[in-house]
Amino acid sequence: MAPIAVDNSQSASQEVDISSLKAALAQVDRSKVDLTLPPENTLRRYQKAGIDLSNGYPYFPPKPDFVQDVEKIRTDLRTYVDPGTRADPEKKALFGAAKEVRNLGTHIGTEIVGVQLKDLTDQQKDELALLVAERTVVFFRDQDLSPQQQQALGVYLGDGEIERHPQAAQVPGLGGGVSLIWEQGRRDKIFTKRSWRVPYGGGQFGWHTDLVHEAFPPGYTHLHQDTVPEVGGDTLWASGYAAYDKLSPTFKKLLDGLNGIYRSAHRYKDANDPDADAKYVTRVHPLVRTHPVTGWKSLFINQAMTVGIEGLDKAESDTILNYLYGVYERSTDIQVRWHWTPGTSAIWDNRISIHSVSYDYDGERHGTRVSSLAEKPSFDPKSQSRAEALNLPGWIGTPDISSY
Repeated sequence: MAPIAVDNSQSASQEVDISSLKAALAQVDRSKVDLTLPPENTLRRYQKAGIDLSNGYPYFPPKPDFVQDVEKIRTDLRTYVDPGTRADPEKKALFGAAKEVRNLGTHIGTEIVGVQLKDLTDQQKDELALLVAERTVVFFRDQDLSPQQQQALGVYLGDGEIERHPQAAQVPGLGGGVSLIWEQGRRDKIFTKRSWRVPYGGGQFGWHTDLVHEAFPPGYTHLHQDTVPEVGGDTLWASGYAAYDKLSPTFKKLLDGLNGIYRSAHRYKDANDPDADAKYVTRVHPLVRTHPVTGWKSLFINQAMTVGIEGLDKAESDTILNYLYGVYERSTDIQVRWHWTPGTSAIWDNRISIHSVSYDYDGERHGTRVSSLAEKPSFDPKSQSRAEALNLPGWIGTPDISSY
């Protein structure tokens, strides 16, 4: 077993004693209750938050049986007001509370030091939303954050609504919406026979964007890691703004206004033909979408769950998408790689990014994720790219490195 990083966010005097909790959970009748004990860092966090695990862990919501049931989830028209639209562009309230603000890359990633997410005012939450919309992903270490507080922040960023996933393992007792990133808690046991040799790139657990098959995919997504391996298990993000800006003006014009076809990660039966093979849920969204806060264009594709371009033959679609995947996934200058420590939160904008975990670790990696639902993806033909809006040198009017 690989070493697990120790949570140093609490002093020894503040350490939560979990011995009584572990003793009580040891008495749970496992023949009647499905209980997989989470790691000790998680138990400390849960005990402090009053999370009851005696009725089982993780909690799995009732799974929809048919593709028609999944297609009906959140299809009603949703009016979403992004909190970033209310923010002070200078973010004085948020930055003023921080000890330090560090940009981790030129085009993506910022770390804020000395701020507790649970203590943010509404004004600071609005400014955080704007910052994430601009920088794609923002990090906060040493967070003393309960699942309930994480859920409440997600509801705020989602303008009252968060994703309550019908498949994912959940923290019990919270009404859904706080899902687990934890291999040991998965029912499908997809990682039990991992091979280090197999090349890693695309596929469901390679570079991806969450829940793109939904009518209103998540916007701000918050992952809090309470238990991480000492070595490995980093997460990478890439900027959809910058990926779009790497394309030639002519190629951009080709893509603007096209629609992509996106599918779910899971398959479901067809109620009209229950004996047939299970099928994916599919949805059509703009291939390039306009962000409602920044007004910038972003490439909205991911290799795991984008299956085609509407109106094109498969060969044509595959050629274009494979090129775009290469730009998005291989351009290291538009990516950030984050090494987790216990008690760290990352909040990213799912609308303008892809992300992936690095599977170079052993041991446990346990976190809680809350995904705030956003607007129906749309494309504004009058919108600009990030480089155009900011007049970034080296991006506008710059020829390709090769010439004819």
